[in-house]
Amino acid sequence: MTELPLAPLKRILKNAGATRISDEAVEELAKVLEQLGEDVGGEAVKYAKHANRKTVKANDIKFVIDNK
Repeated sequence: MTELPLAPLKRILKNAGATRISDEAVEELAKVLEQLGEDVGGEAVKYAKHANRKTVKANDIKFVIDNK
């Protein structure tokens, strides 16, 4: 079971142009996004700690994404 709500992910796929979407596709997208979020989040935590902060900021996330 994923932690992300599935209905918004289905809307994202529809907005991307999909006309029909299987439940399995939505669940797979949720898994992929959760893994990506964990990876990016983990790297952002490292940058925050390196800056002697406990708080992860938006700039930490942006830095990770821009440097992947």
